[in-house]
Amino acid sequence: MEREILDTKRKALKINLNPKIYGTFAEIGAGQEVARNFFTAGAASGTVAKTMSAYDMTFSDAIYGVEASGRYVSQSRLLKMLNHEFSLLTERLSGEKYDDRTFFAFADTVTTLNYNKSNDPHGWIGIRFQAEPDGEPNEIFFHVRLLDTDAALQQNVLGIIGVNLVYAAFYYMNDHKAMIESLADNLTVGSVEIDLISVNGPAFQGVDNILLNLYLIVKDFSDAAIFDAQGSPCLPKDLLYKKDIMILRTKYEQKSNPNFSMLNKAVDQFVRTEHVKEENLSVLIEVLMSNVLSADDVAPEIDLIAVAKRAEEMCKTGNRVIVSNFTRHNKLAKYLDRCRPKSVGISTNINNLKFVFNSTNFGENYTSQLLSYVSDMFSKNVKLFAYPYLDKKTNQVITSINMPVTADAKPLFDFLIINGYITDIEEYSESDVKTV
Repeated sequence: MEREILDTKRKALKINLNPKIYGTFAEIGAGQEVARNFFTAGAASGTVAKTMSAYDMTFSDAIYGVEASGRYVSQSRLLKMLNHEFSLLTERLSGEKYDDRTFFAFADTVTTLNYNKSNDPHGWIGIRFQAEPDGEPNEIFFHVRLLDTDAALQQNVLGIIGVNLVYAAFYYMNDHKAMIESLADNLTVGSVEIDLISVNGPAFQGVDNILLNLYLIVKDFSDAAIFDAQGSPCLPKDLLYKKDIMILRTKYEQKSNPNFSMLNKAVDQFVRTEHVKEENLSVLIEVLMSNVLSADDVAPEIDLIAVAKRAEEMCKTGNRVIVSNFTRHNKLAKYLDRCRPKSVGISTNINNLKFVFNSTNFGENYTSQLLSYVSDMFSKNVKLFAYPYLDKKTNQVITSINMPVTADAKPLFDFLIINGYITDIEEYSESDVKTV
């Protein structure tokens, strides 16, 4: 059955009229935009126990504690807010009046566009809630990037997405796809990006957070997802800001483990040639959601469960993992540039470059496409470390020296080789070379 999409006011009113839903709103950074929607919908006294905003840092620290990092728009701050507000609910609201109520604490900590329009508007939004009266709490939280170019529009987006979250928690907790889809209800396309989501609690027992984050990619809420070695979703900028990053690109249906021998050689070469300090190095395995290269970047239908399983397997190797649908290296490079890394190395099979530097694989405007690829790829201190493959037709090991390149692409390819933007991985053994 198709999901009914209610407008924001009807969602807020439906919650307000539900006698079982009762809780608090704590909002920092963009006004009380979410609480305002519940008040203007009417009957808010049935839902709202308390609203608050602690904008002054001293007040905020006195309530929620000091942030050691000094960052107040952070996952840590959000979780402290949820902990504090939910604890107050269960501590202060007791007795027969509340016996049939399911409590919730909603919180957000957000920075919208500043006066000079020089900041990166983003925020953390979450809810801790009971699925049944006196039940153990559940939790949903996510990170958003606010993409509108006006602070008032961003505040409006925040108010809408907050109502969507409260509604999803109580009405879609058992339908996880609908829960995620509904977060974008009544929002303009391109106004917000959700690049991390996490759920936990008895209502989400058995739910795979990796799979939920992959669904964000499929629904175009995000371009990629990053997980730590335990499989927990991470905010890309938190992990990669000012880091020297090395990424090994793999495909999700790859039956064997990645070529870790080649990766280790690529890492060693990256550290040596780029003068990387070991403590600043961040190595990731990328699981590409598409298993084909195409000129138009259109991926076939994706088996999300298989992708999630592959990502989990890669996490178990002790590595951080990035899952994306970037069929082109330049798309990955542009995404990473948002995290403002110090430098980036991408380890890839040179067979992928053979595809790009062959004009017969593309239609018209190949030259402009290739120039765009190179500009996106190499303008932000990115280097490609290419490992060879064995051509099963010729039984020849293919490197950058003998890789087939069409005449219209060769001058640009030679430029990239001469200037070190593309380099072969050195000192490999015959056992490292795979047949293609």
